[in-house]
Amino acid sequence: MSQPAATPSSSSPPRRSRERFIGLEWLRFLLGFYIVLFHTLHNYPSISSWSHYLTDVGFFATSAFFVLSGFLLTHVYLDGDQRMREPAHHFWIKRFANLYPIHVGSFLLAMAVSTLVGYLAITAEDAGTSLRFVMFDVNNDMGQLNPGSLKHLMDNGEVALNVGLNVLMLHAWNPYYLTFNPPSWSISALFFFYLLFPVLAPRLRRVRHTRLALTATNLIYLIPPLIVIATTQYGMPETGILHRNPIIRLPEFVAGILLCAFYAKRRDAGRRPTGGTCLLLLIFVLAAMAGATLLLRQGHAWYYLLHNGLLLPAQLALIYAALFIPTPRRAWVERLAGRLGGASLPMFALHVPLFVLFSRAERILSGEPWLCPGNFRLCIAAAGDLSLALYPVFLLVTVVFCVIFQEQLVVRVRRKMVSALLSRRTQRTAAREAPGPGPL
Repeated sequence: MSQPAATPSSSSPPRRSRERFIGLEWLRFLLGFYIVLFHTLHNYPSISSWSHYLTDVGFFATSAFFVLSGFLLTHVYLDGDQRMREPAHHFWIKRFANLYPIHVGSFLLAMAVSTLVGYLAITAEDAGTSLRFVMFDVNNDMGQLNPGSLKHLMDNGEVALNVGLNVLMLHAWNPYYLTFNPPSWSISALFFFYLLFPVLAPRLRRVRHTRLALTATNLIYLIPPLIVIATTQYGMPETGILHRNPIIRLPEFVAGILLCAFYAKRRDAGRRPTGGTCLLLLIFVLAAMAGATLLLRQGHAWYYLLHNGLLLPAQLALIYAALFIPTPRRAWVERLAGRLGGASLPMFALHVPLFVLFSRAERILSGEPWLCPGNFRLCIAAAGDLSLALYPVFLLVTVVFCVIFQEQLVVRVRRKMVSALLSRRTQRTAAREAPGPGPL
């Protein structure tokens, strides 16, 4: 269990105020933006000959986001004595209140969109689409699947089980298939990481040899894919386990905690990388992603290794370099970075149902939409094709929608949840600690 934060006395030296990393806010946004490209750009056949070079390593963004989460939580929630700034249950309530509105909102939107798309049946792939279909992810991430991968229909028991897993944010533990809103498995994994954070972070933050610990973490992370490569034929459930099992993906979050410890030690020693060093780190990241794109063509074994560990050094380098990227010290720039960074998790969770909705609306508008009021079915039959020219419109709509979703829904619901849950917890604690009735 985490230790309570010490109460500073009047004679204690003033504590260092928490730094705000504007570069990391921009990075959070860019990671969310990249995952949107990863899962949607392949839907445009006109650019399929080269678009994969942009999206083949889209899983890099999710892994980097897990690392970044570990870094930021450690920076915010641990004090100078490497102890939690608040009780663990306060941390859990706040993190739960931050994740759950996003997850429930994306879950409900995905269910509504799936039902609508199945009813309209604008494309051949839409015909018969329902919430009972699941998505297999054998040998690759969702962004590279074709419609034939949607090939299993859940029975009533499976539907009930997976609804329950989604409600409890446990759906990342299903190693066989993705349900309802596939990208939301990352929220389920984050929830597990948050549960462990008060136990892991104070201990990892005190590690003296952070470089050695990061190397060991990376090597441990590579063990599961090496076992899968050596002993299996790249099927299920091992693919699903490697892809999203929270325990298997935990080293990424742990690496973020250790990276924060590494940064703090160098900061306290007055050691700051030069601009040239940051540039070299960014060149290393680009070279690693380019090399990964080429290696993915060499077989499934490389996919597993790159997905689970080989790119972790590049992800650490990216986050460390982003700490020192100069940004204009202007209030409006910092506000914009904060708003876009805050919308990154909704972008992860909402982009697939938003794209499905946008793309079907675009098909109708590119056909003969004036037929819709008089003969809706004929209007649907006349639907046209997707146009890459409107893809920037989708990206802009997604970003704006997620910013509004975060600020107008998630933040408000989170405040109410935190207020209600912390208040109830405080009342129960007071009731337990109150003296009982005296002897009669």
